[in-house]
Amino acid sequence: MEGFITAKEMAVKWNLTERRVQKMCEDGLLPGVTKFGTIWAIPENVERPKDGRITTGQYRNWRKKKDS
Repeated sequence: MEGFITAKEMAVKWNLTERRVQKMCEDGLLPGVTKFGTIWAIPENVERPKDGRITTGQYRNWRKKKDS
């Protein structure tokens, strides 16, 4: 398909795992994606979405912290 690449190729391009790119497609984070059977077709020019995961460590060991 002209203008589309697979999740595997996008994973290499963005330095992510293939599963992470597939999950982005499933969650609707990438506009213009289409699924053909088991393969995701992603537009070549789509931009990488912002990673919304918390990486500050703010919630590390939150169960062990006592309420002040």
